[in-house]
Amino acid sequence: MQIKNRSIPICVILSIITLGIYGIYWFVVLTNESNALAPNNATTSGGKAFLLCIITLGIYSIYWNYKLGAKVDEMKGTDSNTGILFLIIGLIGFSIINHCLAQSELNKRANA
Repeated sequence: MQIKNRSIPICVILSIITLGIYGIYWFVVLTNESNALAPNNATTSGGKAFLLCIITLGIYSIYWNYKLGAKVDEMKGTDSNTGILFLIIGLIGFSIINHCLAQSELNKRANA
């Protein structure tokens, strides 16, 4: 799978300007690309993950944030429990920070 290098500020601005529509797209591709680079912590596909977040009224997003942190750890090759940090950030309502941190790690892999 081709990992695309995305500008984090542009992604955040587009998410705000489009009232979250670009954020949905970013969520989906972030899930798919992180699954490809971290197969040991892979979750369901991006589209299914988004659908599960809607069906469970956001409960699945708590799990998704935790697993995204685990995928970041796997991409870095560390055991630093970033999943707990991502979980806490997601619970206080700043999941966009998790998106940015994960995208940063994906950008490093895209440039390599």
